[in-house]
Amino acid sequence: MERNGAERRRFLYLDALTTGFVVVLLVSNLVAQKVCRIGPFVVSGAILLFPITYIFGDIFTEVYGFAASRRAIWLGVAATALLYLMGALTIALPPAPGWHNQEAFRTVFGFIPRIVAASLIAFWVGEFANSYVMARMKIWTGGKGLWTRTMGSTVVGQGVDTVLAMTLMFAGVVGWKTLGQIVVESYLLKVGYEVLATPLTYVVVGWLKRVEGVDAFDVGESFSPFRF
Repeated sequence: MERNGAERRRFLYLDALTTGFVVVLLVSNLVAQKVCRIGPFVVSGAILLFPITYIFGDIFTEVYGFAASRRAIWLGVAATALLYLMGALTIALPPAPGWHNQEAFRTVFGFIPRIVAASLIAFWVGEFANSYVMARMKIWTGGKGLWTRTMGSTVVGQGVDTVLAMTLMFAGVVGWKTLGQIVVESYLLKVGYEVLATPLTYVVVGWLKRVEGVDAFDVGESFSPFRF
């Protein structure tokens, strides 16, 4: 059992999980611009994948420790920022003669600056809130009751993420009543997603702890998001 600094040695699956986390985040951003109807809810296409990033965050923190989660979050932010930047630069380049898909390309990769800023800020703050709560609760509970940590961290992290993202994106664009409805519906869907995924999270976490030989407790860890 690791009490701190679980990343001091190399693990079998940490890099693969981090890569998966970044890929899921990038794909979520690519499909986010489609508005979908799921039952009575009208939501972004990102709802299909984005909540999984929080499940990844729970796994990183629970198995490998807060430092591993912090590393993954920063890699995710950097990759997302690069996606936005390259989308803008590629759109700005003049299309070749005979290539008639400029507007379609702009529709997919033409990220609106306000939405870009809102997404990055909300993701960064929400993910760190999720990992911080997860790590602190593990210490308080002595590692017992994983479901209390996954749910507690999700309630806080997704709450922070959803409120920040929706407010920064839509404040002044839609009425406060509509904004409140968007926040509540998005939040409930994300939390519900995590509830349904809890049994799978238990299986993955248990398996990783066995094969990696680690169960990180962040006693004495610096929870600063800016420590590398």
